[in-house]
Amino acid sequence: MKYICFGYYQPAKHAQMTEDQRNAMFDECFDYDDHLRAHGHFSSGEALQPQETALTLYWKNGKVATTDGPYAETKEQLGGILVLEARDMNHATQLMAQHPALKYGSIFEIRPVADLNAMMKASEQRRRKLPAR
Repeated sequence: MKYICFGYYQPAKHAQMTEDQRNAMFDECFDYDDHLRAHGHFSSGEALQPQETALTLYWKNGKVATTDGPYAETKEQLGGILVLEARDMNHATQLMAQHPALKYGSIFEIRPVADLNAMMKASEQRRRKLPAR
C-alpha cells in the first residue's frame, strides 16, 4: 500500500545550522532514502522550493483568486513529500520513525493514499453521457 509522507521543517532552525551541519543532515537523510529505495519502500519523493515561491489558489466571489505563499502561516513549512510503500500504517510508521530528519526537528505526517479508481470510473461513465465539448 502507498503512503504519502509530508515532511515539515522549521526554516529558522535550518538557518541556525552551519553549512557542515546541514550537509551532514542531508547526507544522513539521503542515505536513509537510499536504504528505503533499496528495500522497495521508496516509490518517489520530491523536495519543495521555499515557501516564498508558493502560490495559493482559491475561489472567491465567483472566480479564482490567488495569494502569494502558502495558505497557512505556521513555524513549520512543508519541505517535501515522499511516497512510501508499506504493508500498513504501522509499517509506514516504523519506516519513517527511523528517518534521520526527525533528529533535526522535522515532522512527518503520514497518510494512506486514497484509491479513487471506482470514483473515477463512475465519473467517466457519467461524462460519457454528456454532450461533447
